[in-house]
Amino acid sequence: MHSSRITGARRLGALLAVGAAALTGCGLWQSQPTADTAPPPPMPLPTSSTPAPPPPRPFELPLDEIGPCTLLTPAQRSQLGFDREPIPDSEAGFGNAATCSYRNTTAKVGARLALITTEGMGVWTDDTAQVEATPVVVGGFPALVIKTPGLDLSCNVAVDVAEGQHLDVLYRDDGAQPPSPVDQLCAGAQRVAEDAVATLAAPETSTSAPQTESAEPS
Repeated sequence: MHSSRITGARRLGALLAVGAAALTGCGLWQSQPTADTAPPPPMPLPTSSTPAPPPPRPFELPLDEIGPCTLLTPAQRSQLGFDREPIPDSEAGFGNAATCSYRNTTAKVGARLALITTEGMGVWTDDTAQVEATPVVVGGFPALVIKTPGLDLSCNVAVDVAEGQHLDVLYRDDGAQPPSPVDQLCAGAQRVAEDAVATLAAPETSTSAPQTESAEPS
């Protein structure tokens, strides 16, 4: 009797083990299609951001009747380190635009301001311009920092001061050893442009300021 109980218990245990294995196998078989039919989440599509349009000009600053060597005051020239007298000239490439050149003999850098009255700032971003133009704001006016590939000794900043016109500031290395990095030249061009626009806008600012009435004598 005792032997038959042990034998029966062993058979029951074997049956339970087989049943458990069958259930486990069935569970695996049923879960497999779920894994196969669940597709991975789709990859996000690349997004392209459109560059923001430049800000509008706060007002017009026509360059027609401006002397190029008047755009930097003596105080501004001193702060910029320009210790040579400005030299007026013209730029044949922009319809004989009036220019003025400055030099810093200590840092060995120079600047040239050109008053372009025949073309707007868009000349730097059309299909024929082989330059790298980065939008910035100079004195509240839309502007471009312009690098020319292969020319690491100069940088331009063009400022959209009026319809069909722009101020072009060229800042260049003038024999420094080692030469000034191009990003440093671009920073110099932007600073010169800021000062020039401030001088150019000074009459506009003064005339647009509200007038205060003088008090009548008592």
